[in-house]
Amino acid sequence: MAVSTRMALLLTACFLGCYVSVPSSAASGDFLQCLSSSIPSERVFTPDSPSFTSVLVSSIRNPKFFTPTTVRPLCIVTPTNASHVQAAVLCGRRHNVRVRVRSGGHDYEGLSYRSERPEVFAVVDLANLRSVRVDRGAATAWVDSGATVGELYHAVAKAAPGLAFPAGVCSTMGLGGHISGGGIGMMMRKYGLSIDNVLDATLVDANGRLLDKEAMGTDLFWAIRGGGGGNFGIVLSWKIRLVPVPSTVTFSNIQKTIDQGAANAVTKWQTLAPSLPEDLSIRVIVQDQHALFQTLYLGGCSALVRAMSSLFPELGMTRADCREMSWLKSTVYINSGDTKTPVETLLNRTTSLSTFTKNKSDYVKQAITKDTWDKIFPWFNGSAAGLMILEPHGGRVGSIADEDTPYPHRSGVLYNIQYVAFWTGNGTDGPDWISGLYNFMEPFVSKNPRGAYVNYRDLDIGENAVVGGVTSYESGKVWGESYFGGNFERLAITKGKVDAGDYFRNEQSVPPLLSRK
Repeated sequence: MAVSTRMALLLTACFLGCYVSVPSSAASGDFLQCLSSSIPSERVFTPDSPSFTSVLVSSIRNPKFFTPTTVRPLCIVTPTNASHVQAAVLCGRRHNVRVRVRSGGHDYEGLSYRSERPEVFAVVDLANLRSVRVDRGAATAWVDSGATVGELYHAVAKAAPGLAFPAGVCSTMGLGGHISGGGIGMMMRKYGLSIDNVLDATLVDANGRLLDKEAMGTDLFWAIRGGGGGNFGIVLSWKIRLVPVPSTVTFSNIQKTIDQGAANAVTKWQTLAPSLPEDLSIRVIVQDQHALFQTLYLGGCSALVRAMSSLFPELGMTRADCREMSWLKSTVYINSGDTKTPVETLLNRTTSLSTFTKNKSDYVKQAITKDTWDKIFPWFNGSAAGLMILEPHGGRVGSIADEDTPYPHRSGVLYNIQYVAFWTGNGTDGPDWISGLYNFMEPFVSKNPRGAYVNYRDLDIGENAVVGGVTSYESGKVWGESYFGGNFERLAITKGKVDAGDYFRNEQSVPPLLSRK
Protein backbone atom coordinates (compact mmCIF):
# COMPACT_ATOMS: atom_id res chain seq x y z
CA MET A 1 0.00 0.00 0.00
CA ALA A 2 0.99 3.63 -0.02
CA VAL A 3 0.59 6.83 1.94
CA SER A 4 0.92 10.53 1.20
CA THR A 5 3.51 12.84 2.68
CA ARG A 6 6.08 14.99 1.01
CA MET A 7 9.83 14.96 1.30
CA ALA A 8 12.19 17.23 -0.51
CA LEU A 9 15.54 16.82 -2.28
CA LEU A 10 17.87 19.55 -3.45
CA LEU A 11 19.26 18.68 -6.84
CA THR A 12 22.42 20.12 -8.28
CA ALA A 13 22.24 22.31 -11.39
CA CYS A 14 23.29 19.39 -13.59
CA PHE A 15 20.31 17.30 -12.42
CA LEU A 16 17.03 19.10 -12.84
CA GLY A 17 14.93 15.96 -12.76
CA CYS A 18 11.37 16.20 -13.99
CA TYR A 19 10.51 19.51 -12.36
CA VAL A 20 7.15 21.14 -13.01
CA SER A 21 7.36 24.25 -15.14
CA VAL A 22 4.80 27.06 -15.22
CA PRO A 23 1.81 25.67 -17.15
CA SER A 24 0.19 27.42 -20.05
CA SER A 25 -3.52 28.13 -20.15
CA ALA A 26 -3.84 25.16 -22.50
CA ALA A 27 -2.05 22.96 -19.97
CA SER A 28 -4.40 24.20 -17.25
CA GLY A 29 -7.34 23.20 -19.43
CA ASP A 30 -5.75 19.83 -20.09
CA PHE A 31 -5.28 19.36 -16.35
CA LEU A 32 -8.97 19.98 -15.70
CA GLN A 33 -9.89 17.64 -18.53
CA CYS A 34 -7.61 14.99 -17.05
CA LEU A 35 -9.30 15.35 -13.67
CA SER A 36 -12.72 14.94 -15.27
CA SER A 37 -11.76 11.51 -16.57
CA SER A 38 -11.08 10.15 -13.07
CA ILE A 39 -12.94 12.34 -10.57
CA PRO A 40 -16.71 13.06 -10.54
CA SER A 41 -17.47 16.60 -11.63
CA GLU A 42 -19.20 17.40 -8.34
CA ARG A 43 -15.87 16.85 -6.58
CA VAL A 44 -13.99 19.49 -8.60
CA PHE A 45 -14.66 23.21 -8.16
CA THR A 46 -13.28 25.85 -10.54
CA PRO A 47 -13.70 29.63 -10.16
CA ASP A 48 -16.67 29.35 -12.52
CA SER A 49 -18.42 26.94 -10.14
CA PRO A 50 -21.22 28.53 -8.06
CA SER A 51 -19.79 26.90 -4.92
CA PHE A 52 -16.11 27.67 -5.54
CA THR A 53 -15.91 30.61 -3.13
CA SER A 54 -17.84 28.87 -0.34
CA VAL A 55 -15.63 25.77 -0.64
CA LEU A 56 -12.47 27.89 -0.67
CA VAL A 57 -13.58 29.93 2.35
CA SER A 58 -14.83 26.90 4.30
CA SER A 59 -11.44 26.37 5.94
CA ILE A 60 -9.86 29.82 5.72
CA ARG A 61 -9.13 31.06 9.24
CA ASN A 62 -7.58 34.43 8.47
CA PRO A 63 -9.19 37.18 6.34
CA LYS A 64 -5.81 38.54 5.26
CA PHE A 65 -5.58 35.45 3.02
CA PHE A 66 -8.93 36.09 1.36
CA THR A 67 -8.57 39.36 -0.50
CA PRO A 68 -8.91 40.44 -4.15
CA THR A 69 -5.13 40.12 -4.56
CA THR A 70 -4.80 36.65 -3.00
CA VAL A 71 -3.35 34.12 -5.47
CA ARG A 72 -6.11 31.50 -5.58
CA PRO A 73 -6.13 27.95 -6.93
CA LEU A 74 -7.01 26.92 -10.45
CA CYS A 75 -9.46 24.50 -8.85
CA ILE A 76 -10.28 22.73 -5.60
CA VAL A 77 -10.51 18.95 -5.59
CA THR A 78 -12.60 17.49 -2.74
CA PRO A 79 -11.80 13.77 -2.83
CA THR A 80 -13.91 11.10 -1.20
CA ASN A 81 -11.43 8.25 -1.71
CA ALA A 82 -7.75 7.62 -2.33
CA SER A 83 -8.16 7.21 -6.10
CA HIS A 84 -9.32 10.83 -6.39
CA VAL A 85 -6.14 12.02 -4.66
CA GLN A 86 -3.98 9.80 -6.85
CA ALA A 87 -5.69 11.17 -9.96
CA ALA A 88 -5.10 14.77 -8.85
CA VAL A 89 -1.38 14.11 -8.37
CA LEU A 90 -0.98 12.16 -11.62
CA CYS A 91 -2.87 14.77 -13.65
CA GLY A 92 -0.85 17.50 -12.00
CA ARG A 93 2.43 15.83 -12.84
CA ARG A 94 1.31 15.16 -16.41
CA HIS A 95 0.17 18.74 -17.07
CA ASN A 96 2.60 20.72 -14.89
CA VAL A 97 0.13 21.82 -12.24
CA ARG A 98 1.24 21.51 -8.63
CA VAL A 99 -1.18 20.63 -5.86
CA ARG A 100 -1.34 21.95 -2.33
CA VAL A 101 -3.15 19.95 0.34
CA ARG A 102 -5.54 21.27 2.98
CA SER A 103 -6.99 19.29 5.88
CA GLY A 104 -8.30 21.89 8.33
CA GLY A 105 -6.99 25.21 7.01
CA HIS A 106 -5.09 26.13 10.18
CA ASP A 107 -1.82 26.77 8.34
CA TYR A 108 -0.92 30.12 9.93
CA GLU A 109 0.37 31.46 6.61
CA GLY A 110 -2.43 29.95 4.51
CA LEU A 111 0.00 28.02 2.30
CA SER A 112 -2.37 25.06 2.05
CA TYR A 113 -4.74 27.04 -0.15
CA ARG A 114 -2.94 30.14 -1.48
CA SER A 115 0.41 31.17 -2.91
CA GLU A 116 2.63 34.11 -2.04
CA ARG A 117 3.72 34.39 -5.66
CA PRO A 118 1.80 34.17 -8.94
CA GLU A 119 1.53 30.53 -10.00
CA VAL A 120 -1.03 28.03 -11.22
CA PHE A 121 -1.85 25.37 -8.65
CA ALA A 122 -4.71 23.23 -7.43
CA VAL A 123 -5.86 22.50 -3.89
CA VAL A 124 -6.69 19.02 -2.67
CA ASP A 125 -9.11 19.62 0.20
CA LEU A 126 -9.41 16.56 2.45
CA ALA A 127 -12.47 17.70 4.41
CA ASN A 128 -14.54 14.79 3.07
CA LEU A 129 -11.92 12.25 4.16
CA ARG A 130 -12.65 12.43 7.87
CA SER A 131 -13.62 9.03 9.22
CA VAL A 132 -12.36 7.69 12.56
CA ARG A 133 -12.24 3.89 12.96
CA VAL A 134 -11.56 2.82 16.56
CA ASP A 135 -10.31 -0.62 17.61
CA ARG A 136 -11.06 -0.58 21.31
CA GLY A 137 -9.47 -3.94 22.01
CA ALA A 138 -6.17 -3.01 20.38
CA ALA A 139 -6.34 0.57 21.73
CA THR A 140 -5.68 1.94 18.26
CA ALA A 141 -7.56 3.93 15.64
CA TRP A 142 -7.28 4.82 11.97
CA VAL A 143 -8.13 8.48 11.47
CA ASP A 144 -8.34 10.30 8.15
CA SER A 145 -6.36 13.51 7.66
CA GLY A 146 -9.48 15.55 6.97
CA ALA A 147 -10.93 14.83 10.42
CA THR A 148 -10.51 17.55 13.01
CA VAL A 149 -8.96 17.17 16.44
CA GLY A 150 -12.41 17.62 17.95
CA GLU A 151 -13.93 14.93 15.75
CA LEU A 152 -11.18 12.52 16.78
CA TYR A 153 -11.59 13.26 20.48
CA HIS A 154 -15.37 12.81 20.28
CA ALA A 155 -15.21 9.58 18.26
CA VAL A 156 -12.60 7.94 20.51
CA ALA A 157 -14.35 8.84 23.76
CA LYS A 158 -17.69 7.57 22.48
CA ALA A 159 -16.34 4.34 21.00
CA ALA A 160 -13.79 3.54 23.72
CA PRO A 161 -14.46 5.25 27.08
CA GLY A 162 -11.24 5.30 29.07
CA LEU A 163 -9.10 5.88 25.99
CA ALA A 164 -7.92 9.16 24.45
CA PHE A 165 -5.27 10.64 22.16
CA PRO A 166 -2.60 13.26 22.95
CA ALA A 167 -3.12 16.16 20.56
CA GLY A 168 -3.83 19.88 20.54
CA VAL A 169 -6.23 22.21 22.29
CA CYS A 170 -7.97 23.76 19.26
CA SER A 171 -10.75 21.40 18.18
CA THR A 172 -11.08 22.71 14.60
CA MET A 173 -7.52 21.83 13.55
CA GLY A 174 -7.28 19.29 10.74
CA LEU A 175 -5.37 16.22 11.84
CA GLY A 176 -3.40 15.98 8.60
CA GLY A 177 -1.45 19.15 9.29
CA HIS A 178 -1.50 18.87 13.08
CA ILE A 179 0.10 15.44 13.20
CA SER A 180 2.48 16.17 10.31
CA GLY A 181 4.06 18.98 12.33
CA GLY A 182 4.31 17.20 15.68
CA GLY A 183 1.12 17.81 17.65
CA ILE A 184 1.73 19.46 21.03
CA GLY A 185 -1.00 19.42 23.65
CA MET A 186 -1.97 19.08 27.29
CA MET A 187 -1.06 15.38 27.58
CA MET A 188 2.31 15.48 25.81
CA ARG A 189 4.25 15.34 29.08
CA LYS A 190 2.46 12.08 29.90
CA TYR A 191 2.27 10.45 26.45
CA GLY A 192 4.46 12.48 24.11
CA LEU A 193 3.48 14.40 21.00
CA SER A 194 0.87 13.16 18.56
CA ILE A 195 3.68 11.91 16.29
CA ASP A 196 5.10 9.81 19.12
CA ASN A 197 1.89 7.78 18.96
CA VAL A 198 1.66 7.19 15.19
CA LEU A 199 1.96 3.51 14.25
CA ASP A 200 1.26 3.56 10.51
CA ALA A 201 -0.03 5.86 7.78
CA THR A 202 -1.23 5.85 4.18
CA LEU A 203 0.16 8.39 1.75
CA VAL A 204 -0.02 9.30 -1.93
CA ASP A 205 3.48 10.11 -3.10
CA ALA A 206 4.71 12.34 -5.92
CA ASN A 207 4.31 9.46 -8.37
CA GLY A 208 0.69 8.90 -7.40
CA ARG A 209 1.39 5.67 -5.54
CA LEU A 210 -0.58 4.75 -2.45
CA LEU A 211 1.86 3.68 0.27
CA ASP A 212 1.71 2.40 3.82
CA LYS A 213 4.51 2.36 6.40
CA GLU A 214 6.15 -0.72 4.96
CA ALA A 215 6.04 0.55 1.39
CA MET A 216 7.24 4.01 2.43
CA GLY A 217 10.41 2.79 4.05
CA THR A 218 12.12 4.04 7.18
CA ASP A 219 13.12 7.52 6.02
CA LEU A 220 9.78 8.59 4.57
CA PHE A 221 7.80 7.26 7.53
CA TRP A 222 10.21 9.12 9.82
CA ALA A 223 9.83 12.33 7.82
CA ILE A 224 6.03 12.52 7.79
CA ARG A 225 5.95 12.29 11.59
CA GLY A 226 6.98 15.86 12.36
CA GLY A 227 8.49 17.09 9.10
CA GLY A 228 5.54 19.37 8.39
CA GLY A 229 2.60 19.11 6.03
CA GLY A 230 2.83 19.64 2.29
CA ASN A 231 6.37 18.33 1.82
CA PHE A 232 6.56 14.66 0.96
CA GLY A 233 3.16 13.67 -0.36
CA ILE A 234 -0.44 13.64 0.78
CA VAL A 235 -1.09 11.66 3.95
CA LEU A 236 -4.62 10.29 3.76
CA SER A 237 -4.86 8.52 7.11
CA TRP A 238 -2.95 7.72 10.29
CA LYS A 239 -2.96 4.67 12.53
CA ILE A 240 -2.59 5.99 16.05
CA ARG A 241 -2.00 4.52 19.48
CA LEU A 242 -4.75 5.43 21.95
CA VAL A 243 -3.77 6.11 25.54
CA PRO A 244 -5.56 5.41 28.86
CA VAL A 245 -7.22 8.19 30.81
CA PRO A 246 -9.15 7.91 34.10
CA SER A 247 -12.92 8.24 34.19
CA THR A 248 -12.48 11.55 36.04
CA VAL A 249 -9.91 14.25 35.36
CA THR A 250 -9.63 17.65 37.01
CA PHE A 251 -9.30 21.01 35.31
CA SER A 252 -8.50 24.35 36.88
CA ASN A 253 -8.27 27.95 35.67
CA ILE A 254 -6.49 30.31 38.06
CA GLN A 255 -5.78 33.88 37.03
CA LYS A 256 -3.15 36.09 38.63
CA THR A 257 -2.79 39.81 38.02
CA ILE A 258 0.46 41.71 38.29
CA ASP A 259 -0.55 42.90 41.76
CA GLN A 260 -1.32 39.31 42.74
CA GLY A 261 2.17 38.14 41.83
CA ALA A 262 1.74 37.03 38.21
CA ALA A 263 5.40 37.65 37.37
CA ASN A 264 6.59 35.69 40.40
CA ALA A 265 4.28 32.80 39.58
CA VAL A 266 5.34 32.61 35.92
CA THR A 267 9.00 32.79 36.93
CA LYS A 268 8.60 29.76 39.18
CA TRP A 269 6.38 27.94 36.66
CA GLN A 270 9.20 27.88 34.09
CA THR A 271 11.28 25.27 35.91
CA LEU A 272 8.48 23.66 37.90
CA ALA A 273 6.10 22.77 35.05
CA PRO A 274 8.56 20.65 33.02
CA SER A 275 9.45 18.59 36.12
CA LEU A 276 5.98 18.00 37.58
CA PRO A 277 4.52 14.49 37.80
CA GLU A 278 3.53 13.52 34.26
CA ASP A 279 -0.17 13.24 35.16
CA LEU A 280 -0.11 16.98 35.87
CA SER A 281 0.25 19.65 33.19
CA ILE A 282 0.03 23.42 33.59
CA ARG A 283 0.12 25.84 30.71
CA VAL A 284 0.04 29.64 30.95
CA ILE A 285 -1.69 32.32 28.89
CA VAL A 286 -0.33 35.85 29.36
CA GLN A 287 -2.78 38.55 28.31
CA ASP A 288 -4.15 41.89 29.54
CA GLN A 289 -1.59 42.23 32.35
CA HIS A 290 -2.46 38.89 33.90
CA ALA A 291 -1.43 35.25 33.69
CA LEU A 292 -3.99 32.46 33.41
CA PHE A 293 -2.74 29.10 34.70
CA GLN A 294 -4.65 26.24 33.08
CA THR A 295 -4.13 22.92 34.83
CA LEU A 296 -5.10 19.44 33.65
CA TYR A 297 -4.68 16.60 36.14
CA LEU A 298 -5.36 12.99 35.23
CA GLY A 299 -7.02 12.31 38.57
CA GLY A 300 -9.34 13.77 41.19
CA CYS A 301 -9.52 17.20 42.80
CA SER A 302 -8.35 16.20 46.29
CA ALA A 303 -5.08 14.76 45.02
CA LEU A 304 -4.51 17.77 42.77
CA VAL A 305 -5.04 20.31 45.57
CA ARG A 306 -2.63 18.40 47.81
CA ALA A 307 0.01 18.30 45.09
CA MET A 308 -0.37 21.96 44.17
CA SER A 309 -0.31 23.10 47.80
CA SER A 310 3.06 21.42 48.14
CA LEU A 311 4.59 22.09 44.74
CA PHE A 312 3.07 25.41 43.65
CA PRO A 313 1.61 27.22 46.67
CA GLU A 314 1.94 30.54 44.84
CA LEU A 315 -1.24 29.72 42.92
CA GLY A 316 -3.23 29.23 46.12
CA MET A 317 -5.34 26.47 44.59
CA THR A 318 -8.34 25.28 46.62
CA ARG A 319 -11.15 22.81 45.94
CA ALA A 320 -13.23 25.74 44.70
CA ASP A 321 -10.81 26.12 41.78
CA CYS A 322 -11.28 22.50 40.64
CA ARG A 323 -13.72 21.19 38.08
CA GLU A 324 -13.96 17.40 37.94
CA MET A 325 -15.16 16.01 34.60
CA SER A 326 -14.50 13.43 31.91
CA TRP A 327 -11.40 13.78 29.76
CA LEU A 328 -13.66 14.51 26.77
CA LYS A 329 -15.40 17.29 28.66
CA SER A 330 -12.02 18.81 29.57
CA THR A 331 -11.17 19.22 25.88
CA VAL A 332 -14.21 21.50 25.58
CA TYR A 333 -13.84 23.25 28.93
CA ILE A 334 -10.27 24.40 28.26
CA ASN A 335 -11.61 26.74 25.57
CA SER A 336 -15.10 27.56 26.83
CA GLY A 337 -14.53 27.79 30.60
CA ASP A 338 -18.16 26.67 30.96
CA THR A 339 -19.05 23.19 32.19
CA LYS A 340 -22.42 23.48 30.45
CA THR A 341 -20.90 23.65 26.96
CA PRO A 342 -21.89 20.36 25.27
CA VAL A 343 -19.20 18.00 24.01
CA GLU A 344 -20.90 18.08 20.61
CA THR A 345 -19.22 21.49 20.22
CA LEU A 346 -16.15 19.46 19.26
CA LEU A 347 -17.88 18.52 16.00
CA ASN A 348 -18.27 22.13 14.87
CA ARG A 349 -16.01 22.84 11.88
CA THR A 350 -17.27 26.34 11.12
CA THR A 351 -14.87 29.25 11.00
CA SER A 352 -14.97 33.02 11.06
CA LEU A 353 -13.28 35.65 8.90
CA SER A 354 -13.82 38.47 11.36
CA THR A 355 -10.36 38.68 12.92
CA PHE A 356 -6.91 39.09 11.38
CA THR A 357 -4.13 37.17 13.11
CA LYS A 358 -0.36 36.75 13.09
CA ASN A 359 1.55 34.09 15.02
CA LYS A 360 5.16 33.49 15.96
CA SER A 361 6.90 30.98 18.22
CA ASP A 362 9.96 30.36 20.37
CA TYR A 363 11.48 27.74 22.65
CA VAL A 364 12.99 28.46 26.06
CA LYS A 365 15.84 26.39 27.49
CA GLN A 366 16.96 28.68 30.33
CA ALA A 367 14.44 30.20 32.71
CA ILE A 368 13.78 33.88 32.17
CA THR A 369 14.48 35.99 35.25
CA LYS A 370 11.84 37.74 37.33
CA ASP A 371 13.32 41.12 36.35
CA THR A 372 12.83 40.25 32.69
CA TRP A 373 9.24 39.10 33.25
CA ASP A 374 8.61 42.46 34.88
CA LYS A 375 9.61 43.97 31.52
CA ILE A 376 7.61 41.46 29.46
CA PHE A 377 4.24 42.05 31.13
CA PRO A 378 3.96 45.71 30.04
CA TRP A 379 3.92 44.49 26.44
CA PHE A 380 0.42 43.20 27.18
CA ASN A 381 -0.95 46.60 28.07
CA GLY A 382 -2.81 48.43 25.33
CA SER A 383 -5.35 47.94 22.56
CA ALA A 384 -2.82 46.41 20.16
CA ALA A 385 -1.58 43.79 22.62
CA GLY A 386 -2.23 40.15 21.86
CA LEU A 387 -1.35 37.15 23.98
CA MET A 388 1.38 34.66 24.72
CA ILE A 389 0.80 30.94 25.33
CA LEU A 390 3.43 28.96 27.26
CA GLU A 391 3.33 25.15 26.82
CA PRO A 392 5.51 23.07 29.19
CA HIS A 393 7.74 20.31 27.85
CA GLY A 394 9.67 17.76 29.90
CA GLY A 395 8.26 14.37 30.83
CA ARG A 396 7.70 11.97 27.95
CA VAL A 397 8.08 14.57 25.21
CA GLY A 398 11.51 15.52 26.57
CA SER A 399 12.73 11.95 27.05
CA ILE A 400 12.65 11.05 23.34
CA ALA A 401 15.87 11.75 21.44
CA ASP A 402 15.86 14.87 19.25
CA GLU A 403 16.67 12.83 16.15
CA ASP A 404 14.07 10.09 16.69
CA THR A 405 11.51 12.26 14.90
CA PRO A 406 11.90 15.47 12.85
CA TYR A 407 10.59 17.47 15.86
CA PRO A 408 13.89 18.46 17.53
CA HIS A 409 12.72 20.58 20.46
CA ARG A 410 13.01 17.98 23.20
CA SER A 411 16.17 17.65 25.27
CA GLY A 412 16.64 20.61 27.58
CA VAL A 413 13.53 22.47 26.43
CA LEU A 414 11.53 24.01 29.28
CA TYR A 415 8.61 25.27 27.25
CA ASN A 416 7.32 26.54 23.93
CA ILE A 417 6.01 30.08 23.39
CA GLN A 418 3.29 30.98 20.92
CA TYR A 419 2.78 34.69 20.31
CA VAL A 420 -0.60 35.72 18.89
CA ALA A 421 -1.63 39.13 17.55
CA PHE A 422 -5.12 39.94 16.34
CA TRP A 423 -6.72 42.97 14.80
CA THR A 424 -9.59 44.04 12.56
CA GLY A 425 -9.69 45.91 9.27
CA ASN A 426 -6.47 47.17 7.74
CA GLY A 427 -4.74 48.08 10.98
CA THR A 428 -1.02 47.57 11.53
CA ASP A 429 -0.92 47.84 15.31
CA GLY A 430 -1.23 44.07 15.77
CA PRO A 431 1.62 43.16 13.39
CA ASP A 432 3.80 45.92 14.84
CA TRP A 433 3.12 44.67 18.38
CA ILE A 434 4.03 41.05 17.71
CA SER A 435 7.17 41.98 15.77
CA GLY A 436 8.29 44.26 18.58
CA LEU A 437 7.73 41.66 21.29
CA TYR A 438 9.40 38.94 19.22
CA ASN A 439 12.48 41.11 18.78
CA PHE A 440 12.51 41.98 22.48
CA MET A 441 12.45 38.26 23.41
CA GLU A 442 15.45 37.30 21.28
CA PRO A 443 18.07 37.36 24.08
CA PHE A 444 15.95 35.10 26.31
CA VAL A 445 15.04 32.21 24.00
CA SER A 446 16.85 29.40 22.17
CA LYS A 447 19.75 30.37 19.91
CA ASN A 448 21.83 29.10 16.99
CA PRO A 449 19.33 28.58 15.60
CA ARG A 450 16.46 30.40 17.26
CA GLY A 451 13.91 27.59 17.39
CA ALA A 452 10.36 27.73 16.04
CA TYR A 453 7.47 25.26 15.78
CA VAL A 454 6.59 24.29 12.22
CA ASN A 455 2.88 24.14 13.06
CA TYR A 456 3.10 27.82 13.97
CA ARG A 457 4.37 28.60 10.48
CA ASP A 458 5.97 32.03 10.11
CA LEU A 459 7.15 33.32 6.72
CA ASP A 460 9.07 36.11 8.46
CA ILE A 461 11.72 33.49 9.26
CA GLY A 462 12.40 32.96 5.57
CA GLU A 463 11.03 31.81 2.23
CA ASN A 464 12.31 29.39 -0.36
CA ALA A 465 14.08 30.45 -3.53
CA VAL A 466 13.68 28.27 -6.61
CA VAL A 467 16.86 27.75 -8.66
CA GLY A 468 16.90 25.67 -11.82
CA GLY A 469 13.37 24.42 -11.24
CA VAL A 470 13.87 23.15 -7.68
CA THR A 471 13.95 24.74 -4.25
CA SER A 472 17.39 25.87 -3.13
CA TYR A 473 18.66 23.96 -0.11
CA GLU A 474 20.53 27.01 1.15
CA SER A 475 17.37 29.14 1.11
CA GLY A 476 15.48 26.39 2.90
CA LYS A 477 18.09 26.14 5.65
CA VAL A 478 17.29 29.71 6.75
CA TRP A 479 13.88 28.69 8.09
CA GLY A 480 14.32 24.91 8.08
CA GLU A 481 16.91 24.74 10.84
CA SER A 482 14.67 26.87 13.07
CA TYR A 483 11.86 24.34 12.71
CA PHE A 484 13.88 21.12 12.51
CA GLY A 485 17.35 21.84 13.89
CA GLY A 486 19.85 19.15 12.95
CA ASN A 487 17.09 17.05 11.41
CA PHE A 488 16.63 19.42 8.47
CA GLU A 489 19.36 17.85 6.35
CA ARG A 490 17.90 14.36 6.74
CA LEU A 491 14.49 15.72 5.78
CA ALA A 492 15.97 17.31 2.65
CA ILE A 493 17.81 14.12 1.71
CA THR A 494 14.58 12.18 2.14
CA LYS A 495 12.78 14.72 -0.02
CA GLY A 496 15.42 14.10 -2.67
CA LYS A 497 14.70 10.40 -2.59
CA VAL A 498 10.91 10.59 -2.79
CA ASP A 499 10.25 13.87 -4.67
CA ALA A 500 13.43 14.76 -6.52
CA GLY A 501 11.48 16.92 -8.97
CA ASP A 502 10.16 19.05 -6.08
CA TYR A 503 6.53 18.55 -7.10
CA PHE A 504 5.14 19.17 -3.62
CA ARG A 505 6.39 22.69 -3.17
CA ASN A 506 5.40 25.89 -1.39
CA GLU A 507 7.11 28.90 0.16
CA GLN A 508 8.37 26.84 3.10
CA SER A 509 8.47 23.29 1.78
CA VAL A 510 11.46 21.08 2.48
CA PRO A 511 13.88 21.33 -0.50
CA PRO A 512 15.29 18.23 -2.19
CA LEU A 513 18.94 17.51 -1.44
CA LEU A 514 21.18 14.92 -3.06
CA SER A 515 22.45 12.47 -0.46
CA ARG A 516 25.85 13.44 0.90
CA LYS A 517 26.59 9.93 2.04
